[in-house]
Amino acid sequence: MTTLSEAERELLRDAAGKLRLAAHVDKPNGPVVKRIVAWCEAWDIEPGARLTRTRLRLDCELLEAIDAELEVQGQPPLAADLSGLTTAQQAEYGYWEAKSVREAPRESRVLVSLPARAPWPGIAGGERECRDIDWRAITPAAFDVLVQVENLDSFYAFTPENPALSAYPRPLVVYRGDRHYGGGFARLAEAWAATGRPHACVGDFDLKGLDIALGSGATHWLLPPLDWLQQHATALHLPAKQARYRDRLLRYRDTLPGEHPLRGHLALLLDEQRGLLQQWFAASLVGVALGKAA
Repeated sequence: MTTLSEAERELLRDAAGKLRLAAHVDKPNGPVVKRIVAWCEAWDIEPGARLTRTRLRLDCELLEAIDAELEVQGQPPLAADLSGLTTAQQAEYGYWEAKSVREAPRESRVLVSLPARAPWPGIAGGERECRDIDWRAITPAAFDVLVQVENLDSFYAFTPENPALSAYPRPLVVYRGDRHYGGGFARLAEAWAATGRPHACVGDFDLKGLDIALGSGATHWLLPPLDWLQQHATALHLPAKQARYRDRLLRYRDTLPGEHPLRGHLALLLDEQRGLLQQWFAASLVGVALGKAA
């Protein structure tokens, strides 16, 4: 046993906090305590009478001995909480990498589409460029609408030059994310909601697509006009596996007023069971207001 796990460190940190008000803290002799005792004994730190069959009594002297040994080993002190830190930040506390609690490399990253600037030498340019950035580096006040794009291939091809976004000269176009970018986008969407600015979602016209739009807090769903969808939506693009969203969306429809602009779209999805994938949108997009999720 070369170091203490994060679970063991957390137990010891908890005890250290309580020792500010007490002379000692008793911890039941469970698996975590047993591993702490084994670690101590491996490095010649004897609990002595502190250890009984049922508990380990922690005091300042024992914690100081543990911290001293951690320092010798080049390990973070007990007071250092490595949870949520990047590997580089953890490295500032010593040689131990706590992978189980670190911030994953893409946890705060989002993929954004921005107007292209001067091209890099040797790389062909285009009208837009995609950048992988930390969502915390984005200043929401610099943009007037958040546009989330559901599908990655559509994100790469997406341009905000369409009637639905004509009133917004500074759109922030962001990929909704998958297992790589989903966490960062969720945090960005939460921060954006605090601004009160519009949040548009463009994605598949199907049950899952609507569920994604509602779950992300979008205020508008960008779709082809309803009459165009009525002509082109197909049962082939509304797979049976999406039935799990049906009951929730039926409840959602029940909350909408009779004249709500989304009711026609819901009739296609829920009653006629027809949809259309984003890649088949062949008409200019319009914004359809969304009510709050049910």
